[in-house]
Amino acid sequence: MLEVSSEREERLAAVLDSLAARQHAGHEIDWTALRSAHPDLVDEIRQLLAVGQIVEGLARSNTPTIPTRVPHTVINDPLPRAFDRFQLVEELGRGGMGIVYKAWDPELQRHVALKMILRGQLASPEDLARFRQEAKASAGLTHPNIIPVYQVGDSGGQAFFCLKFIPGPTLAKVVAEGPLPQRQAAEILRDIAGAVQHAHENGVLHRDLKPSNVLMDDENHPLVTDFGLAKRFVGDPSITGTGAILRTPSYMAPEQAEALGLTSPASDIYSLGAILYELITGRPPFLASSPVDTLLLVRTEEPVRPKLLNPNIDLDLELICRKCLEKNPAHRYVSASALANDLDAFLKGEPVSARTSSIVYLVTRFFRDTHNAPILENWGLLWMWHSLALLMLCFVTAGLYALGVDGHLTYLLLWSIGLVVWGTIFWNVRRIGGPVTFVEREIAHAWAAGVIASIGVFIIEVLLGLPVLTLTPILAIAAGMIFLVKAGTLSGGFYVASAASFAIAVPMAIVGPPWSPLLFGIVSALSFFIPGLKYYRQRKASLQR
Repeated sequence: MLEVSSEREERLAAVLDSLAARQHAGHEIDWTALRSAHPDLVDEIRQLLAVGQIVEGLARSNTPTIPTRVPHTVINDPLPRAFDRFQLVEELGRGGMGIVYKAWDPELQRHVALKMILRGQLASPEDLARFRQEAKASAGLTHPNIIPVYQVGDSGGQAFFCLKFIPGPTLAKVVAEGPLPQRQAAEILRDIAGAVQHAHENGVLHRDLKPSNVLMDDENHPLVTDFGLAKRFVGDPSITGTGAILRTPSYMAPEQAEALGLTSPASDIYSLGAILYELITGRPPFLASSPVDTLLLVRTEEPVRPKLLNPNIDLDLELICRKCLEKNPAHRYVSASALANDLDAFLKGEPVSARTSSIVYLVTRFFRDTHNAPILENWGLLWMWHSLALLMLCFVTAGLYALGVDGHLTYLLLWSIGLVVWGTIFWNVRRIGGPVTFVEREIAHAWAAGVIASIGVFIIEVLLGLPVLTLTPILAIAAGMIFLVKAGTLSGGFYVASAASFAIAVPMAIVGPPWSPLLFGIVSALSFFIPGLKYYRQRKASLQR
């Protein structure tokens, strides 16, 4: 019923599990010994550790199971055998924490699924807490599309819980044969979404939704299982260690890959969209050669449009899928029930909300923040100061011209020294605020290009023998180009600043100095001050949280 991962992935999972246990016990990692024992894994382990991605099952494929070597416990005894009142018949699968058996219940005369903690009596307190959390979360939910829990218990120090036995395959095995007919895919996901809504209404987040955690019964109905990473909305401290990343990368929401712990119902909705994507295209939205690379794709890239992979997909179903997979949680469905309603409308041939809001969707998508936008919180206050410095520079320029100063050298020195000195101060202040990211360096290079272009304008005026400030409209053109780069890299809101800069170049050329530098200064200052204030406020709110 469950598949097995590759040998390399098994080793990686086992090593990560061992390292996590050592760190939990307060021991440091011996990198020399690790490189000697696992030379082919050490670089990837370093990457995973660097971003806090140490969790059991991170390196798993699209199945929830990874064989793990454990000390001898009752788990290792041959089958069939007795356990508590049950007769264990066969092993169905095992993962980093649990093992599942098909068992016979002589009292109720039926087969059941019996899940035990893999390490048995040797399980750590963290393992036991996570196992009990899964049992508690599952037992508290009653829904036709959630596998019911019959019993939770302990026998001879071996924790277990008993579930309904589903003989059918996982949804992962079904979709491995190719994309499903779109109506069948919509029906399956509608039912799963209904189950997830029931969990959310009871205060439970699944946090590990994926095809391999959905079983198909004899009537082809989906049943959600494996609440091993489930968590209450409030009052439930993390069971994993600090920095432990949850879920399988291909189905993980960007906010979890970007900032650990930002779990909400929207995260489960993203995973539902990832499942739908795979059902209608035959592949998950993101899949790379390693978990780290997959996480980077989740954080930074947009999935390929489903219709490009399967041209037969209905546009409405594609819109539903893409709405679930929005990077910004606020742009996804507000609830799993809203998603289920849209899927039901699609199946009935009725209008879906994803289409009726498509105009708004396109506009908000165009102007939305990119995944790099959070770094702007580091720049908010600096941009507000930059707007003031730029406005002062333009006012001084206009004032000098009004006073009759017409020497090229004066303006060349004013802008060269002013921009270079302020740029140096700006950059050093930013570095004091914390590590500078790669994207910030890219933006700094774009800004430096704008500075060079601005100084170049005054040099060109000298070389062409033009009157001072004749070419100031080019300053606006250069600024528009820089804002265009920022719009594509940071936030679509900069498209407005870019358009304003390009547009102001025309009246600047018409009115000429001293008004042209004033117009440039006002538009540019506002283009920096408004987003600066926005991200400054976001920074304050983040610090308060």
